[in-house]
Amino acid sequence: MMRQYELVERVLKYDPSADEALLNRAYVYAMKAHGNQKRASGAPYFSHPLEVAAILTDLKLDDATIATALLHDVIEDTDATRSEIDQMFGPEIGGLVDGLTKIKRLDLVSKKAEQAENFRKLLIAISSDIRVLLVKLADRLHNMRTLEHMRPESRKRNSEETLDIYAPLAGMMGMQALREELEDHAFRWLHPEAYEALTERLADMRERNQGLVEEIRQAIARKCADAGIKAETFGREKKPYSIWSKMEHKQISLEQLSDIYGFRVMVDTIEDCYRVLGIVHTTWSTVPGRFKDYISAPKRNNYQSIHTTVYGPRHQRVELQIRTHEMQHIAEYGIAAHALYKAQQSGQLNGHDVSGESEEVDDSPYGRLRTMITSLLEAANPEEFLEHTKLELFHDQVFCFTPKGRLIALPRGATPLDFAYAVHTDIGNEAVAAYINGRHVPIDTHLRNGDEVVIETQKGHVRPAAWEAFAVTGRARAAIRRAAREAERKRFVELGRQLVQSTLAGIEVDYSEEKVRTAAPKIGFKTADELLAAVGRNDVQLPDVLAAVLPQGQTLGDGYKPTRRFGRAREQDGWFNIDKVNSLKFRTSEIDSMTAVSIGGPSQELPVAFEPGGAVPGDRIVGVMAPGEGIRVFQIHSPRLKEYEEEHWIDVTWDVDPDRPQRFPARISVTAVNAPGSLAEIAKVIGETGGNIDNIKMARRAADFTVMHIELEVFDLVHLNHIVAGLRAKSSVAKVERLFE
Repeated sequence: MMRQYELVERVLKYDPSADEALLNRAYVYAMKAHGNQKRASGAPYFSHPLEVAAILTDLKLDDATIATALLHDVIEDTDATRSEIDQMFGPEIGGLVDGLTKIKRLDLVSKKAEQAENFRKLLIAISSDIRVLLVKLADRLHNMRTLEHMRPESRKRNSEETLDIYAPLAGMMGMQALREELEDHAFRWLHPEAYEALTERLADMRERNQGLVEEIRQAIARKCADAGIKAETFGREKKPYSIWSKMEHKQISLEQLSDIYGFRVMVDTIEDCYRVLGIVHTTWSTVPGRFKDYISAPKRNNYQSIHTTVYGPRHQRVELQIRTHEMQHIAEYGIAAHALYKAQQSGQLNGHDVSGESEEVDDSPYGRLRTMITSLLEAANPEEFLEHTKLELFHDQVFCFTPKGRLIALPRGATPLDFAYAVHTDIGNEAVAAYINGRHVPIDTHLRNGDEVVIETQKGHVRPAAWEAFAVTGRARAAIRRAAREAERKRFVELGRQLVQSTLAGIEVDYSEEKVRTAAPKIGFKTADELLAAVGRNDVQLPDVLAAVLPQGQTLGDGYKPTRRFGRAREQDGWFNIDKVNSLKFRTSEIDSMTAVSIGGPSQELPVAFEPGGAVPGDRIVGVMAPGEGIRVFQIHSPRLKEYEEEHWIDVTWDVDPDRPQRFPARISVTAVNAPGSLAEIAKVIGETGGNIDNIKMARRAADFTVMHIELEVFDLVHLNHIVAGLRAKSSVAKVERLFE
């Protein structure tokens, strides 16, 4: 175990101005706090924070970060408190340690929820100070190095978490060496047989190719020297996890991989990088499609290098990386290579002000991480947050451009919808159409490297919740879910307002927003909208609302009857009992044109029917019941609902049986150019996407265009939106809209 003076000397070696007293105080305090605690290996527990501190000294981090590493477990695992840490080491270090402390005694329903809640707390701390992330990554690295002492289930959980979250986080921050070690440790425990077999075969290949690797390295070095370029050349074997990932992704064998060995050329200037590239390409033949210039277009983590593959000596495929020494330093240490963690304390990061809320202020890796965290933290629950975080972190990249030439890096498989949200949340929320390289395309089209993307927006556009299926990034999915929740909240507010208005009208009392605002705190709500939304969702009973709204002493009276209300049980006079509030739920597999379903007690059965042309699974729907007519189901935006203002409305929800899929009717209006083959092209799109046409009516014909009303059958809203997007992408189609009767 490292001694106290050894740790201090390591820090003073790269930072002579470091606070030696602080480091000594933190060392002694942590050692005493952990006392006789042991790790699973039997080693003193204090050896763990000491090793974490040692890892961070290799990254040459400041004294406060090293002290935090020594103290990072004391609040969680000892009797130490946050106030005590603040008092002895200051609030700066106290905040860092608290950010690394897991939430204790969480009242959550699952281990996954606990993991997500702890990770949410960690990311909040990271968004305030990057040093929290640096300590956490070092902490995870040492834990992975000693994972053999843990139980098998703990090994699996920690390894999965490392591959899903911490290794991608290290990569996002440009810390490639740390990422590779994390990945290899996780690979070793998640796939032990594959790891052992691969390392054995790599050892055999290393022995056979030892002379070849040195021969290629020397050939590259000679070419650079002959051109008068001062260069350092290295040959290296790729890490087992990186090789295994490529084998899995490309479905090829180890012998078929061309880039098991990589060669790196490091020079002094960017100009020399391109001179080396010219020498390599004029000396050996290039492999098509294997050239990437990350100097002119850096990766999101600020990684810069030129990558190329050539047929080198002995006609071997040689993967080559060309970069400056500074680029190499950043590639190895990423964000830890900069003094960003010091600058951000004053609200400055890479010369940019990061104290505001703008999404486009800082384009550094840490700035993008903070923006991502801000977006993800608005997830509805911990599990959703964790899902979006993994989506945001775990991906390969594709590079696209805005019309003004701004480079946008996105995960492989991203769509124009992801692009829109990457540019700005408002653009994503208002996106209605997309153009790639000047061509109108469906919003779910996969983007490719070099695409120029234009997003058409519309103010006040209501984002269909089903569009979440078209998004790949966690940021886009989180924003779509957030917008859907807000749209649903507004609908419930309006529905609650109508219910309160009609109920008050039934007792001849005028409605006003002021009355509702005054009543809200009496029932435990902060605002009128919160109360009205609760009424719309059936979370609050109308008698409670009316009692708070009416003047003191005024009652509803025996003759009160509501004019419209959600309900579950019918009274004999035909009115719903206002004290029995619930929502109707039924399985679509049980519904034909008229089918009986139970909505109240065991004997309460009512016929249910869909209105023609209206709702498909995924739509927001509402049931309307009139005495003797049963329940008629409408899409919430159906104009025909105006005819049922005075009837009883019932909140109904979909409960589709996935094992018994069935089609539902929908109607669309298609405006198409009058040209031979237009109708056939439209029918082909619908057929190829799995839709079924029931009827086509030419609603309007003109010299240059035709408006068609098409009745078709689809499985759900996602299916319908896919058909609509496919039609809009056709040059013969000018406009597509959904119709409601």
